[in-house]
Amino acid sequence: MEVYADSAATTPVKPEVITKMMDIYETHYGNPSSIHSIGRDARKYLDESRRTVAKFFGVKPSEIIFTSGATESNNTAIKGIAYQQAHKGKHLITSKIEHHSVLHVFEQLEREGFEVTYLDVDTEGIVNLQQLREALREDTVLVSIMFVNNEIGTVQPMYDIDAIVAESNALLHVDAVQAVGHLPIDIQDFNIAALSITAHKFGGPKGAGVLYVKADTPVTYWQLGGEQETKRRAGTENVPQIVGLTEALTLANANLDDNNVHLMNLKNLFIVTLQERSVPFEINGSMTDSTGHIVNLYFPFIDVETMLTLLDLSGIYVSSGSACTAGSTTPSHVLAAMYENDDRAKHSVRFSFNELSTEQEIKYITMEIHKIYHKFKEEV
Repeated sequence: MEVYADSAATTPVKPEVITKMMDIYETHYGNPSSIHSIGRDARKYLDESRRTVAKFFGVKPSEIIFTSGATESNNTAIKGIAYQQAHKGKHLITSKIEHHSVLHVFEQLEREGFEVTYLDVDTEGIVNLQQLREALREDTVLVSIMFVNNEIGTVQPMYDIDAIVAESNALLHVDAVQAVGHLPIDIQDFNIAALSITAHKFGGPKGAGVLYVKADTPVTYWQLGGEQETKRRAGTENVPQIVGLTEALTLANANLDDNNVHLMNLKNLFIVTLQERSVPFEINGSMTDSTGHIVNLYFPFIDVETMLTLLDLSGIYVSSGSACTAGSTTPSHVLAAMYENDDRAKHSVRFSFNELSTEQEIKYITMEIHKIYHKFKEEV
């Protein structure tokens, strides 16, 4: 049996999405910037996609920028706001458990003369709100906090974060990559200046993303060339993938409640079945303030490299954390920020599911983990 349990890294492209994309590739292939009829035909699909995405988030179509994915969106928002607002101040705030497409940008900005405060988190991965309040200053121009953590699934108290930042002069950027398809997001409920998503986390194609930028938000856009995306992102739009992103977003929103119930049931089944098999483990993060699709577990009896190898040999495909750090021997910065035990990250595995995951697959995973535990228990 083969089980794909690495959906936080990427999800399979949904058949409906592929069908929509193939139609664009085969029939509506024009450049949306061309003024002839074939170009106008492609422009129609681009404009429809922009309106649909904007409606999903409760914003204006003009506030939607199509990008190549979350890394580009995060880079554009963070650097763009920081550079544009540098005359007002050079103090920035983020958390210690952000994705590297956020953290590495802040580290670069520090090298360029900005000052960055990295907020602590508790053992469930929740940002320290009091520290956020105390960190905000007159010269703070940007706060960037992810909605749902990609390694442990923790949901940040975004309403509280938004309210705290709103009392300051700072702008708020949100990495919502792991939230789409799991949480309803109406940007009108917040005072968010910029928000990033990517299609391949919710059944869409890789290489397609969205950056929402609130109207009148001061951003420096550095990708030059043509006048696409109303002069904010030069380069011919990838209409087939944008249409695929839009279809995936529509499907994720339509089945949000049912998918959430299914995933939470799978998550509970996973935990309970491991307990019934007397496998020693601890949950990294929270069972309550988290989404259903990510479960990060600490197994004290085995190192993560060995566990991943043995699970792979059993046809179970998981990871130790962010796919963007694949091949790195550095322990998870997320778990390092959460726990004083530096060794914990070396024994922790992330399991992440999607709406196609089944109870049979969960039981197979727990059975194989049980076998691995008894093998190592006997060797000890």
